[in-house]
Amino acid sequence: MAKYQNEEFYSIVRPIIENKEFQKMRDVSHHGITRYDHSIRVAYFAYIVLKTLHLDYKEATEAAMLHDFFTDEVCDLNKIAKLRRHPNHAVTNAKKYFELSEKQEDIIKTHMFPITFTPPKYLESWIVDVVDDVAAIYEKGYTLKNEMQAATTFMFILLINIIKFR
Repeated sequence: MAKYQNEEFYSIVRPIIENKEFQKMRDVSHHGITRYDHSIRVAYFAYIVLKTLHLDYKEATEAAMLHDFFTDEVCDLNKIAKLRRHPNHAVTNAKKYFELSEKQEDIIKTHMFPITFTPPKYLESWIVDVVDDVAAIYEKGYTLKNEMQAATTFMFILLINIIKFR
């Protein structure tokens, strides 16, 4: 959390971070880090993009924190099945501990599009999906000069163009 020193961001994600079940993700390996750390990274960069674009950043940041909220429910599945099914497990877990809006459910359920075949309904869902993809590429160690900066810049340009033509 020290990397992401932003008081407003922390106030949005604090209830999730402090949840005992969510804390269990600190022990789950994911992309060479933990699923907990991955979730914070995705939520933080989604927060920055969403707030900059004047979108529903609070709800979407919460959903971004919860997008991979599962521990071992899908571990016995092959890789493709795991990629396709884990968003539904994350929604089920999130609903046990938090109240989710329709938009938050969509963000979590569609964060693996197009691997999961249902496209996102909301612009916030698309943004979390793209941020998650960029974070996964970065975490898996694909090396480009200033990976997150380059990806974030590309995302801003793409999203600004999407918004202009909506």
